[in-house]
Amino acid sequence: MKPVEKTTVTANGAKLHVAHGGQGKPLLLLHGWPEFWLTWEPVMRRLASRYRVIAPDLRGFGESDKPSGPFGANDHAADLIALLEQLSIETIGVVGHDVGGTAMLPLARKASHRISGLFFFDFVYPGIGPRMGAPDRLNEIWYQSFNQMEMAPALVGATRESCRRYFSHFLRHWAYRKDAFDDVLEHFIDNFLKPGNLEGGFAHYKAAHEGRLAMIKGEAPNQPPIGVPTCVRWPEHDPLCPYAWTDRLGETFSNLDLAPFPGVGHFPHRENPDRAAEEVAGFFGRIGW
Repeated sequence: MKPVEKTTVTANGAKLHVAHGGQGKPLLLLHGWPEFWLTWEPVMRRLASRYRVIAPDLRGFGESDKPSGPFGANDHAADLIALLEQLSIETIGVVGHDVGGTAMLPLARKASHRISGLFFFDFVYPGIGPRMGAPDRLNEIWYQSFNQMEMAPALVGATRESCRRYFSHFLRHWAYRKDAFDDVLEHFIDNFLKPGNLEGGFAHYKAAHEGRLAMIKGEAPNQPPIGVPTCVRWPEHDPLCPYAWTDRLGETFSNLDLAPFPGVGHFPHRENPDRAAEEVAGFFGRIGW
């Protein structure tokens, strides 16, 4: 693959930074938190001989514009639909996890006719329900409350070392292969120390709070299942989102191919990019994309 190219696209009133490369049918790669486009670079290199790979920084992250307040999954979906319009892409395959995976749910509901297939790693979906807030999960989900606090950006961003300690905790604790981000850790710290990037990433948690409380209370609204062909390769060793939480995915997706992704934690695309790329290409190949 040639070096990743980067561009800025104005979509839905925001300037979105987009990394892209390769050739063939397009695949949209959506990152989570605490990430930005660079998290996908190993998978992009492995897919670029078969697909045109497109990895935007979601609004609030990386080099994209920052929101003025809470900015959640529905907002990201609106940005992504506008991005497809600006790139003149009629149909696309979508890959994501974590925040990106959560944004794929409203994206698929609003623009199913434009999506060839959905490929997920781990992500939050309504079927997790009260398990998200169970007593034995509190030491894992504390950050979701902290990230909403007004003092959070000042504390995390007080020094380079405080920023490094905060983000290296998640990048190593959530991973099964603990060195998965070691080669790019300083790039991640550089990214989150840029003006607005801490607040921009935290904006997701402010927007998601009400919906997550409803989910924990068992009050998430019922919606019809998504019919787009869907593949989920959920990490076997994710301390944040255990594999047992996949048991209700069939309520959200009516055309589901589910299997565990062995030997990885929360970040399969960084921990085992060879296998991640094979799984992605295999799924889209099976559905003729």
